[in-house]
Amino acid sequence: MNKTWKAWIPLAALLLAGAALAQTPPAAELFRDADLGLGERLIKEHRCAECHARKMGGDGSAIYRPKGRINGPGLLRGMVENCNTELNLSLFPEEVTAIAAVLNRDHYRFP
Repeated sequence: MNKTWKAWIPLAALLLAGAALAQTPPAAELFRDADLGLGERLIKEHRCAECHARKMGGDGSAIYRPKGRINGPGLLRGMVENCNTELNLSLFPEEVTAIAAVLNRDHYRFP
């Protein structure tokens, strides 16, 4: 891959993220049928807070609402899916949604 093409990759990713954000339903709709109890259990089971503390220091809560990164429910769900993929957790889509719904309830509070 030549250098010119590599320079366009971050721009393309940003444009795709913007398009996804524009098409994201509100949190109330995205998380409507989410199983909050399941989300809470999975957060504990996969030790999410411990991983966040290792990455961010302190109690790990600084990972929530990084400036400009997660500003909608779709992006929040996408970040949970990113953790799922990165850590090879093998979560089902409804489990990712359940975790994101709990995070929205407890930290983000998107309408």
